[in-house]
Amino acid sequence: MTGSSWWDLLIGILAALLLAWLALLIALVIVRPRGGLLREALRLLPDVLRLVRRLAADRSLPRGVRIRLGLLLAYLAMPIDVIPDFIPVLGYADDAIIVTAVLRGVVRRAGLDAVRAHWPGTDDGFAALTRLTGIHRLP
Repeated sequence: MTGSSWWDLLIGILAALLLAWLALLIALVIVRPRGGLLREALRLLPDVLRLVRRLAADRSLPRGVRIRLGLLLAYLAMPIDVIPDFIPVLGYADDAIIVTAVLRGVVRRAGLDAVRAHWPGTDDGFAALTRLTGIHRLP
């Protein structure tokens, strides 16, 4: 490859990464919780992290659910985020939005009872979690 080709390749890779980042950012905006739910999600984060760890370790849940939860834990442990954590408010918002999106899928796939069995927090916290995931118990 010539020097010009390397630059073209590098520019192409950087443009693709930028487009992928923008697409993920748009997806986060679309699935974000409405109203005060984002604040509520941030308040529940310690209990939610314990919940995710417990659910990921539960062998009775479908493997796909456990894999998603494991990937979520890996994402949360990584120092690189879609929006860096040092940016006030927005830095942690992407984590809360991604956790919310994953939990919605887990609750839909594993069921609310499985999540309730592993919930480490209060009943009020669990009620907030069900509002956050968009799944409410039927009477």
